Amino acid sequence: MPANLTAQYKEAEARYRSAVGYEERLEALREMLALLPKHKGTEKLQADIRKRLSKLEDEEAHVAKSGHRGPDVGHVKKEGAGQWALLGPPNAGKSSLLAALTHAHPEIAEYPFTTRLPQPGMMPFEDVLVQLVDTPAVAAGHTDAWLPNLARNADGILLVLDVTSDDVDAAWRALGEVLERAHVWPRGKPLPPDASPLLEPRPILVLLNRADEDPDGTFAALARETVGEGFPVLDVSARRGDGLGALRPVLFSELHRIRVYTKEPGHKPDLGRPFVLREGATVDDLACLVHKDLAARLKFARIWGAHARFEGQQVDRHHPLQDREVVELHA
Repeated sequence: MPANLTAQYKEAEARYRSAVGYEERLEALREMLALLPKHKGTEKLQADIRKRLSKLEDEEAHVAKSGHRGPDVGHVKKEGAGQWALLGPPNAGKSSLLAALTHAHPEIAEYPFTTRLPQPGMMPFEDVLVQLVDTPAVAAGHTDAWLPNLARNADGILLVLDVTSDDVDAAWRALGEVLERAHVWPRGKPLPPDASPLLEPRPILVLLNRADEDPDGTFAALARETVGEGFPVLDVSARRGDGLGALRPVLFSELHRIRVYTKEPGHKPDLGRPFVLREGATVDDLACLVHKDLAARLKFARIWGAHARFEGQQVDRHHPLQDREVVELHA
């Protein structure tokens, strides 16, 4: 017997799929159960909704009793100079790219939806590390509800497409829906006139994977037409390594970070472990990162580097720092 689901039920189901918090999911599931037609054709669906509802209510009861919530599967603690989230359709090669760029060992297989949970890895670049996070595949009707929240919280997003795929258009539409739900927008692309105040600019790069299987660039050209303007596009090959050397500096530079080295008076600078700050950071920001007490007692600093007027130039706490400068803090 057909379920004959109503439009109102389908709307509630869509809200459940896009919900990222407990309360949102509970409310949507309760609405789905209330709107679901009750007949023999929906018995299994009723049982499934009740099971999911019961599980969420048990989790809520546990939270209320213990006073804390369990780990959020959609949250990955940021490490290194910044965090990039990898999004892509099934078998686009996200996990292979993570393995090629980092020391992580994700599960890689030919069948779709191999990645079930976020998988972080650290990409070395010169003297810093950049975090890459592999995520479950994005597909119409098969996108994890927490994925937009993870994408929004990341510092940047890598959209991975397989240039040899027959479904690049569909994959691009599905990725666009995730970006829309995440309320993120390509940095550098003009915001639409009616843009939501929640919309956040982010560096968003498109990686056309399997470039080694597209020697004349025909598939890549078609993919670029699908992507359109406003998205930087790079051709890469996780299997052969094409484009990965050029990708590493781009991933760091697009984060808009600077590296600053510190030294104590009378000592050589520690060039092995830079402090990483956002572009535009000041001496005071560095001092706060070193120690809040030092920041409170800071009198001045001396700087060395290409942007200093002379070696050991004295500056105040409001002086903006530049990439690769050496700073000596005086309290």
